[in-house]
Amino acid sequence: MTDLKGKTALVTGGGGGLGADLARGLAEAGADVWIAGRSGAPLSALAERHDRLHPVVADVTDEASVRTMFDQTGPCDIVIANAGASTSAPFTRTDLSTWQSMIDVNLTGAFLTLREGAIRLEGSGWGRLIAVASTAGLKGYGYVSAYSAAKHGVIGMVRSAALELARTGITVNALCPGFLDTEMTERSVANIAEKTGMSPEDARASLEKMSPQRRLTRPEEVTAALMWLCGPGSEGITGQTIAVAGGEV
Repeated sequence: MTDLKGKTALVTGGGGGLGADLARGLAEAGADVWIAGRSGAPLSALAERHDRLHPVVADVTDEASVRTMFDQTGPCDIVIANAGASTSAPFTRTDLSTWQSMIDVNLTGAFLTLREGAIRLEGSGWGRLIAVASTAGLKGYGYVSAYSAAKHGVIGMVRSAALELARTGITVNALCPGFLDTEMTERSVANIAEKTGMSPEDARASLEKMSPQRRLTRPEEVTAALMWLCGPGSEGITGQTIAVAGGEV
């Protein structure tokens, strides 16, 4: 068991889905956890369920908002850039606004969060900066070129930051889940069904087939990987992309 008593953590996109599971896992390990998002209601609702969860409203695509977020939380030993969004369109029909929105939240948001987290950790001697990327950052998928490009960028940023921080005690890694059994995937299922005429069951099965294990990844599996990165003996794990995807990559 990873003991995180005395540590402070921040999870962006912490109001639901994977972010909520990551936050609960950290809190159950003893950390005081700030959960960030653009809407206060889901954050407050989740925070009411655990006395070590604390809400903070922030927009990770806005530099000033990210700084204000860290002013409220104080330095965080563990910073998880989880906030993200996904949309799909054929490459030739991906307009500039869609492209920019995917880059803004998935790449720029991760950059601003981890950069500010690193600044606040200077001289601390220990820290964990973790980006939630995706298998889309390790390979290509059709119809999500903007999302995939953003997640590839996250992985490049993580590798570079890890080299710069290698002698500070701060590690930088990326968790790369496959399709998750969360609300975001349910929206993808609905989108596939609408655009293809598939039943929701068949649309879900098409995503499950992406995994050699023929299933969606459970959020708690990603949380278990996070606990390993924060636990004893993880000091040499940095600059890595850890796929939690049933053998897909």
